[in-house]
Parts: sequence; structure tokens; C-alpha cells
Amino acid sequence: MVISVSHLSKYYKVYQKEPGFLGSIKSLVSRKYETVTAVDDISFSISEGELVGFIGPNGAGKTTTLKCLSGLLYPSGGKISVLGITPWERKYEFLARIALVMGQKNQLWWDLPALETFLLNKEIYNVSAKKFNESLSELSSLLKVDQLLKTPVRKLSLGERMKMELIASLIHSPKVLFLDEPTLGLDVVMQQNLRDFIKEYNKSHHATIILTSHYMKDVESLCKRVIIINLGKIIFDGELGRLARQHAPYKLIKVILQRHIEESAFRTLGRVAKFQYPELILISPNEKISEVTSRLLKQLPIEDLTIQDPEIEDIIREIFSSKQ
Repeated sequence: MVISVSHLSKYYKVYQKEPGFLGSIKSLVSRKYETVTAVDDISFSISEGELVGFIGPNGAGKTTTLKCLSGLLYPSGGKISVLGITPWERKYEFLARIALVMGQKNQLWWDLPALETFLLNKEIYNVSAKKFNESLSELSSLLKVDQLLKTPVRKLSLGERMKMELIASLIHSPKVLFLDEPTLGLDVVMQQNLRDFIKEYNKSHHATIILTSHYMKDVESLCKRVIIINLGKIIFDGELGRLARQHAPYKLIKVILQRHIEESAFRTLGRVAKFQYPELILISPNEKISEVTSRLLKQLPIEDLTIQDPEIEDIIREIFSSKQ
């Protein structure tokens, strides 16, 4: 396994200060701390070349886990192995083979062209001139930023800067890539461009990638496997298809009506998700789909009928709500 996590835990002590001047005086004498659990005894493993979605609500423990995996944080308990190395030892052989890209952080110099950062990283990671030129040519071509390498970073758009951040992180061809919200704040076109790039990089370099994102389109289009974390605990680890079967054993029946009818005509056929003439959407258990569809066609004036799986985003939302 490229990544192995066993009973990982991370706790923080957070200072609790009473408000006002009196509270400030009291804090000089005695301070109260609260222990906050960011990650609570989680275990998982990831094989070489896997592209895994790591998802959860804000404060679930996603970023904390990635920081432990990349060696930025020392865990409170448990064991981690990445490429056979303990991350927080921060050995050069480890750092030279991983990359952490955070959508809300940047490493580029604001007033200088991105190429300057690439050249600096070339020296930091001891990349040969030949390898550097090959990687830069490949990455800039895939991301379509060949003409922007010498443009000052401050003159680039948000999407263009994110592409440059990716190049800076990948110039040394890491074997393990941690992507924390890489499409954060980007428009839909730029999001798709970055998804295409991540998919191609994973395929061409056989890189192992963990992706966190609040955009379910990122996860659906890139990841066969997802790990869902909530309140510091893993609540699901498996294929997206199994997630739907396990947590959403129902389908949506979408109907377009030929004429307006009263709700009483279809209330008994299934749970109504939406009814706004001419569209009707019913929720039906998988085992009753044939029966409900047959009754709909017989009893209602239907112009069109389709059966759909529920959106992954809706399934995830239901899972989080049930775990609160």
C-alpha cells in the first residue's frame, strides 16, 4: 500500500476566554482549555495509482488528516505510512515524492512570474534541467498556460493562478498528491479544465491522489472510491455505486403530465419529491419501481416518464444530516 493509516487521532487544546476586561484579568491567573477532537481513530489504506475522494462537511477532519499525511502535523495517536515512510519525520526522500495543494493557500510570488517559483522549486527538489524542461512543457501544455509563464502572478486570473500552483507543486513529478479543495472559487469551465488535468495526470504518471472537495462534480467525475468523514470519524469507505445502493435504496420517477390533475391522484403511489405542473417527481423504493411505474402509466395522463438515480450530493447531504 502507498498510504496506510491505522487508528489516526488528532486532538487540539483550545483556550476558552471569558468576555470583557474581567475575563482578560482572570486569564492571567487561570486559563481554561477545551479539548477538541479533529480526527478520531480512523483507519484506511490506498493503493498505488488510486484517485480517492475524501469528503465531509466543514470541520469534519479532512484537512487535518491531509496535513498529518503530508507531515505538516504530528498526530495525537495512531500510525501513518506514506511510501513506506513516517510523514512527520519529514525526510527529504519523502518530501521529494509528495505534494500538497491547498486551494486557499498559495506559494507563488505575487509580483514575479510563476516561472520564478518553478525555477526555485527545481533547485529545492534537485530536478535536472532536462527533467525540469520536460515536466514544465508537459504541465503547461496540459493546463494551456504556455503563454502565461512569464506574466506576473498578480496579473493572472484566479483560475490561471490555480493552474500555476498545480505546476509549482508537480514540477518534481510527485508520486503522491494531496489535493485540498483545488477548484475552490473557480467558475464551472475552469473547474472542468482542472478535473480533466487531474484525471490525465493520474493516468499518465500513475500517481496516488487524495482529493477533498465540496463540489460533488469533482468527486463524481474523478473518483471511483470515496471516504466520507464526519465529526472526525469515517462513516463510509467504498465505491460511489455502493454508496448509492447502501444509503439511497430508492429511485426518482420523473413524470411530465399531459394535463393538470389533483395531487390525490398520485399521493398513494409514492413519496412526492416535487409537484409543479407539468412536472411530477416521485420517490419509490427500488423493489417497487416496476409496480409504481405500471400504475402511473395506467392511472395518469403521462406525456413522458423517466427513472433516475438520486444525486450523489443529495445522498451525502442525507448521510451528514442523519449523523448529526
